[in-house]
Amino acid sequence: MASPSTSLVFKVHRREPELITPAKPTPHEFKPLSDIDDQDGLRFQIPVIQFYKYDPSMEGIDPVVVIREALAKTLVFYYPFAGRLREGPERKLIVECTGEGVLFIEADADVALQEFGDSLQPPFPCLEELLYDVPGSSGVLNSPLLLIQVTRLKCGGFIFSLRLNHTMSDAPGLVQFMSAVGEMARGAQAPSILPTWERQLLNSRNPPRATCIHREYDEVIDTKGTIIPLDDMAHQSFFFGPTEISALRRLVPRDLRQCSTFELLTACLWKCRTIALRPDPQEEMRIICIVNGRNKFNPPLPTGYYGNGFVFPVAVATAGELFEKPLGFALKLIKNVKNSVTEEYMRSVADLMVIKGRPHFTVVRSYLVSDVTRAGFGEVDFGWGKAAYGGPAKGGVGAIPGVASFYIPLKNKEGENGIVLPICLPAQAMERFVKELKGMLEEQPISEATKYKFIVSAL
Repeated sequence: MASPSTSLVFKVHRREPELITPAKPTPHEFKPLSDIDDQDGLRFQIPVIQFYKYDPSMEGIDPVVVIREALAKTLVFYYPFAGRLREGPERKLIVECTGEGVLFIEADADVALQEFGDSLQPPFPCLEELLYDVPGSSGVLNSPLLLIQVTRLKCGGFIFSLRLNHTMSDAPGLVQFMSAVGEMARGAQAPSILPTWERQLLNSRNPPRATCIHREYDEVIDTKGTIIPLDDMAHQSFFFGPTEISALRRLVPRDLRQCSTFELLTACLWKCRTIALRPDPQEEMRIICIVNGRNKFNPPLPTGYYGNGFVFPVAVATAGELFEKPLGFALKLIKNVKNSVTEEYMRSVADLMVIKGRPHFTVVRSYLVSDVTRAGFGEVDFGWGKAAYGGPAKGGVGAIPGVASFYIPLKNKEGENGIVLPICLPAQAMERFVKELKGMLEEQPISEATKYKFIVSAL
């Protein structure tokens, strides 16, 4: 395949957006979201993109037709997605199951999959053409909860892109829905995992009582303008394969080397990003780690639950500590905060949302990381096989843009399995971030062939 080309430009011809409604009548009812779902920090749209190669066995079969029909059948089971969000008393979000449908766009692009480069990873060129923001459709309330665009490519492959109102589902829940569409596209009469609503399982207790410390919701005043400006933002993706991960492990004490890859990369990101942003040494810096709480419950959340089942625990340190102390310092804080999430912690968050009016997590001097390496986006199969790339369409998305990154699984052109990490920073800070990361990796011997391969694309 061709080498990466972030200067790639192509034209997309779109048909008029249409609403896909459930293939059969569905109940008209009101279904409240959970007290985890409807917090401010999830009231935004999240973009996902899937690339599929040409499959000779599917010659003459139109992916647009197949997916449109499968979507209508799937919405019979997932009919709340065809409704609209309303806001009730005390900012409570409720789905009115109206059956109005989800937005669907049919499109064609004059580009081949090969032209996107050897390794597909964010940021993707012309994303706004591959996932068109239909005017008036992006509101959290009273708008379609899903927007899907299927774009045929001139090579016979296609791109499936999706925008989700995040209050409805997290990554596991969305993959469950997308997999159901894939199953129906391949001829199933019903999804193999039937959806379960049961959002009341993650509601607050009565009376609500926040029993844990939740520094992720601290009220911090930004007196020094340290929320990242959104102009002049640079987007780059960094690939961490076995070489890079091994080099980072050698930088931490032996008793910490059994940490997870997520913990290690998060410590590295927190330290390098803090140095790149140059805050005052006494300022508190925060790293928010998305932790899936589905397996923390006894009994576990039911199979088929597709609501948000995660929380935002935060590690806090001063910029000076992150500047001066070794990588193991940040790593230990991150391990501790991940281990703090229990069933009681999850219930305490739900209680806090009700007590405090569903606040947003603190964004001042904060960064959020989410590991979707095991979410299964790449496994979604509409009949053309697994995705060549599947997952978040870009980094930096959120209710407050620019403060989030995803860890995405990727096989590079050498065939190595690793993690690609899209980063969004002001341009000058990005230069410092790259320099700091290179310096960290060069503290360990790395062969010339692999030394700088972690920078894989930029816009």
